[in-house]
Amino acid sequence: MENQLYDVVIVGGGVAGAALLYSVARFTDLKRVALIEKYDRVASVNSSPKNNSQTIHCGDIETNYSLEKALTVRKSGQLLVRYASELPPSQRDQIIYSFPKMVLGVGDQECDFLRQRYATFKPHFPGMQLLEKADIAALEPNVVRGAAGDRPDALVGIAIQGEYTAVNYGTLAQAFVEQARSFTDKTVDLKLGSPVKAIEAVGSTYRITTATETLTARFVVVSASGYSLLFAHRMGIGLEYSCLPVAGNFYFTPQVLNGKVYTVQNDKLPFAAIHGDPDITVSGKTRFGPTALPLPLLERNNLQTLVDYLEVLKLDRSVTEVLWDLFRVRDIRNYIFKNIAFEVPLANRRLFLRDARKIVPSLQLADLEFAHGVGGIRPQLIDRQQRKLILGQAEIDPGGGIRFNVTPSPGATTCLGNAEKDLRRIQQHLGCEFRQEWFNCEQVSMACVGSTV
Repeated sequence: MENQLYDVVIVGGGVAGAALLYSVARFTDLKRVALIEKYDRVASVNSSPKNNSQTIHCGDIETNYSLEKALTVRKSGQLLVRYASELPPSQRDQIIYSFPKMVLGVGDQECDFLRQRYATFKPHFPGMQLLEKADIAALEPNVVRGAAGDRPDALVGIAIQGEYTAVNYGTLAQAFVEQARSFTDKTVDLKLGSPVKAIEAVGSTYRITTATETLTARFVVVSASGYSLLFAHRMGIGLEYSCLPVAGNFYFTPQVLNGKVYTVQNDKLPFAAIHGDPDITVSGKTRFGPTALPLPLLERNNLQTLVDYLEVLKLDRSVTEVLWDLFRVRDIRNYIFKNIAFEVPLANRRLFLRDARKIVPSLQLADLEFAHGVGGIRPQLIDRQQRKLILGQAEIDPGGGIRFNVTPSPGATTCLGNAEKDLRRIQQHLGCEFRQEWFNCEQVSMACVGSTV
């Protein structure tokens, strides 16, 4: 087993790890970096286009984002599109896509909410358009048209047009790796098919043991979804956190939408509201979802990860109390029961049809096809000390040259923004050069992710 010394070793070959690999190679003077991925190709798990919503999130139509969070996520969305736009058109067009998108309000209460949100967000998101029912019909006719004419509901939409809104995070991760390895003055190693067995502190460095070799690094970043927390726990780090993995399922229909249509988030639910999207990997289909169901797995459709999840769960009174507090909220409890019912054969499609009709009222049962093999796992952390569920991404940084990133949505959108955070910590610890001018979003269009024209 050869022991190789690297400046930085990244564990996890999803889009977050790949973005950091690229960023270290391009924006620092560090000479040796490695990416370790347990599967035989990058972006095999949550970054696969089958396992996420393929959306560039930037807070304009995600109604669960505060203005502050929306502006932060928008900056990362700008970085993502800026990177992809610098690629040759043939490669760019396999990564980012332009579709109209909107968030749809149905009923007086949701419509009033969207009008107020529009007034607050419009000065910061100039591309926003407030759509009345007739405007929605022009952009997305099937949202307004019911089986017996136009639907009677009050409708309002907030729309974005003429911008990049969708991304294949799998091909994006591959592009990051290819570009990182193109820098001939650097050693950029890709270790595929190399499950990490252990990470150990050895003096001022870290020893990473895989199934086939041992590497030594002056700095380690673990970006491996729920496994980031598992590796931290095995080092005695982040023990104040547990994990609630939430799985999502989707359904296909014929192409009934021209773009992405989101719905208003219930602020009592820590899960994504249903949306409809053109699927960039399946021609002529609209994908509806997700459902949300807690599953005791760290990877979808991989029963071998059950044992690892039980290790990272660390079930105790504090974790039980968090889960019980969630279950006591009626909206959450009913939502969980409904999503359990979505798993019942024969009943699942009929139940999901009711939700999908909020977006396209004319949908029929025959239109719905369960999307087999589509949908991933999102590891939501539980703070055992504060006794609460942490929504969105989290980082565990004990100092000393190691970081652990857990990046559920919008972690793929913020992959370059997260890489910038990692680079700052790497710079502080190693004293390397970090050319950060590229990350200055003042050089980027003030639209959320830039015009496509």
